[in-house]
Amino acid sequence: MELGYFYALLGAALAILCSGIGSAIGVGRAGQAASALMSKDPSKFGNAMVLQLLPSSQGLYGFVVAFMVLVKLNVLGGAPVELTNLQGLSLLALCLPIAFVGLVSAITQGNVVVGGINLLGKQDKQMGHAILLAVMVEIFAIFSLIVSLLGVLLFKIG
Repeated sequence: MELGYFYALLGAALAILCSGIGSAIGVGRAGQAASALMSKDPSKFGNAMVLQLLPSSQGLYGFVVAFMVLVKLNVLGGAPVELTNLQGLSLLALCLPIAFVGLVSAITQGNVVVGGINLLGKQDKQMGHAILLAVMVEIFAIFSLIVSLLGVLLFKIG
């Protein structure tokens, strides 16, 4: 039996693992900053929570790509598809953009959000600016999601 199926599953695993780890780190750092802010002003919980949530999107993107790979391979039902080594490696390669960009952008976005939470502690009316700065990092995760997702969806097996 060829290793193509294994390579494709490895790609799916990397997509969710890397982006999920990045999101956990980003959300965790933001949560620490939000807790510090709320110890001084508990009324800012809602705004701090919105900012803290932003780095979690990369984990969701990785999940979507991994899920689509599993669907393409019929892992969730039906007879598993036969993949050559090259096809499996190709699916693995298509998962790498969201895996690596998701990891790095979620951590970086968490750092930007920490700054935004600090800004919110000093100037209440800067919430929109804090969100905008964090969204600028998100754009690169969205680019990688599009590349990985379209690549997986359009990839022909057989």
